[in-house]
Amino acid sequence: MRTKRVVIVGAGPGGLTAGMILARRGLDVTIVEKKDRVGGRNGELKAGDFSFDTGPTFLHQKFTLDEVFEEAGRKADDYMEFIALDPMTRLSWKGATLETTTDVERMATNIEAAFPGDSEGYRRFMDDHAAKLRTIFPCLQRPYHKVGSYLHMNLLKALPYVATTDSVCDVLDRYFKDDRLKLAFTFQSKYLGMSPWKCPALFSILSYLEYRYGIHHVQGGLCRISEGMAEVFKEHGGKLLLNAAVKELRFSGGRSTGVELEGGVVIEADDVIVNADYAYAATSLLNGHSVPQEKLEKKKFSCSTFMLYLGLDKLYADEPHHHIVFADDYHRNVTDIQGEREVSDDMSVYIRNSSVTDPLVAPEGMSQLYVLVPTINCRHGAKWEDIQAEYREKVLDRIEAKTGMKDLRSHIVEERIITPDGWRDGLDVFMGATFNLAHTLDQMLYLRPHNRMNGFDNLYLVGGGTHPGSGLPTIYESGRISANLLCDSHGVGYERVDMAGAFL
Repeated sequence: MRTKRVVIVGAGPGGLTAGMILARRGLDVTIVEKKDRVGGRNGELKAGDFSFDTGPTFLHQKFTLDEVFEEAGRKADDYMEFIALDPMTRLSWKGATLETTTDVERMATNIEAAFPGDSEGYRRFMDDHAAKLRTIFPCLQRPYHKVGSYLHMNLLKALPYVATTDSVCDVLDRYFKDDRLKLAFTFQSKYLGMSPWKCPALFSILSYLEYRYGIHHVQGGLCRISEGMAEVFKEHGGKLLLNAAVKELRFSGGRSTGVELEGGVVIEADDVIVNADYAYAATSLLNGHSVPQEKLEKKKFSCSTFMLYLGLDKLYADEPHHHIVFADDYHRNVTDIQGEREVSDDMSVYIRNSSVTDPLVAPEGMSQLYVLVPTINCRHGAKWEDIQAEYREKVLDRIEAKTGMKDLRSHIVEERIITPDGWRDGLDVFMGATFNLAHTLDQMLYLRPHNRMNGFDNLYLVGGGTHPGSGLPTIYESGRISANLLCDSHGVGYERVDMAGAFL
């Protein structure tokens, strides 16, 4: 049989996952990437001598990354250095602070000190969610491009967790009395860009995953994961083309025949995998098959983020690696964000001070801070060019007031900013919705864009806009699912690697 040619549009984590797996299985794979480096939202952002992660800043569910590397015949630990963080994150509210850890006894002690009487609820939560995760997890590893997928035994077992109108907050009401502590087990819904009061109940497994299995930093930044994947891809003979923007996909009937680059070069293919932002690709790249923008705008999208990347001439050695400062009125802040019109002054701020762990991201004696503020997406046209400077000052005011970095402004020597408009216009993120399509019940599983795109025989999707959803581990899983579907269509054999079973 002739070697099948595959073109992957975009060298983000989903495209790289699919690419290195398919190249290892002997397919002829080319990845085309419009930027000058791999990673997409998981790529490196340089500011002078400082190196930042553009998007994701820690890895949870490391066993999924280990699995996809194994499927590519490699070990992730041979390509990067992982640091298990403990404590993981400092959480700060008005009147309370909590250091999170995977150590059950220490976590219970920390909770009891900050929120007396609630440690017993934490223990119940962990016990109950061990069973919940074991039931739900297999459902996230399967494709849902056929309605019959709903009849699979794994999903039938999970239906009590999935087919409910309860939210993550409704679940947490059963375990905790203090509303602030509930937020320690709901803020993970922000990884999906959603309000915990609207996020489906099944996603309470996110906080369990974090508190049970921990989170990892990668020395040099999480962008090193994408760079490691690119190395594996090339070792297996994959061709990586940078600075190669795609103008449009090429079609013949219901099949994609390849891609045309901006310069006019055509790369022919037997199969195409799209790793661009789903809604951007669907409205801009499908060459006569595009979805009308107005149709996609009717869908539910995640929030956006206001980003500060700060290079400093000092190190705040006493500040934590990860710190979340919650809005004083968190419910109002989240309601404003979900309403998509009001930019909250009372904002929640996430700060990563990774230089306390990682000497590779800043010059000696200096450091860098990554600051993320969840905010509204671009649906209603907020004029960020008019408010960016003022909003920056408000964010820095909050950091200086709520952390030990009282003199932060005086130590900034390099700075980059990405607003919601910047995500949309500079990184082709539809509506600036950083976490892609919302994970509502009517946009999940079969109702989410399929891994094999509807209406086409050989066009596949990977990334946060398809099943299973956004977040690095689920994006890696999307890459593996689509790679397997493609191989199934050509009779290419493979053995699935399963490390999760031992954990779950």
